[in-house]
Amino acid sequence: METYRRIKEVVKGEETRDGAGVRLVRLFNCRTAERFDPFLMMDAFDNSRSEDYIKGFPWHPHRGIETITYLIEGKVDHGDSLGNKGRILDGDCQWMTAGSGIIHQEMPQPPGRMLGVQIWLNLPADGKMAPPAYGDIRSDAIPIIREEGCEIRLIAGSYRGVQGAFEGRYIKPLFMDISLAPHTLWELPTDADHTLYTYIFHGEGRFDADCPPMGEKNVLLFSSGSRIRVKAEDSALRFILLSAPPTA
Repeated sequence: METYRRIKEVVKGEETRDGAGVRLVRLFNCRTAERFDPFLMMDAFDNSRSEDYIKGFPWHPHRGIETITYLIEGKVDHGDSLGNKGRILDGDCQWMTAGSGIIHQEMPQPPGRMLGVQIWLNLPADGKMAPPAYGDIRSDAIPIIREEGCEIRLIAGSYRGVQGAFEGRYIKPLFMDISLAPHTLWELPTDADHTLYTYIFHGEGRFDADCPPMGEKNVLLFSSGSRIRVKAEDSALRFILLSAPPTA
């Protein structure tokens, strides 16, 4: 019997500064990690003034996790203690396995808007000491699936027989960037026991038949269930959806 997922929690996040002074919204963190397992943290940034992001995230360490940086708009230079360096541009995603430990930096570059998210994904116990590695996912490598009133950028996982641009080595999440035209209804079969949440970039949509429409800058955490249904309201709706098996 199919069961639709329901909204279990709405998270608006808290405005804060991180790194050397970058303005962002911390949507969830270690205090909520148990509920979002295996997702440990998520930050969202939407800054058009360079002074809100120019100081960036200078050298800092990570260990035992993966960091997923998805940039819808912007330009971020990065480097690490292993000598890797590069640039993340519009529509790119960087999937870094920190594993046994790495020191890196991420430095947004002016001018223009910086819009995107960073997600921390826990590693299972047997992956905590894995060698550090990068998955540099370029925008033109991300499959785009177009359906009536719907466009999906499939960053990781699979959908209707299409494989995403990246597959996690340790935790294998589904990561989709979904755009719906006004009044479009979209449904997705889901693994009932996987954690699933969405984050709305813009627009309003009804994600639960028993709840009012939800608007931009909200994280929605869902109950278990075999299916999720989303309907856009009067304007276009864009959101990301992430789902993965819990580590605990």
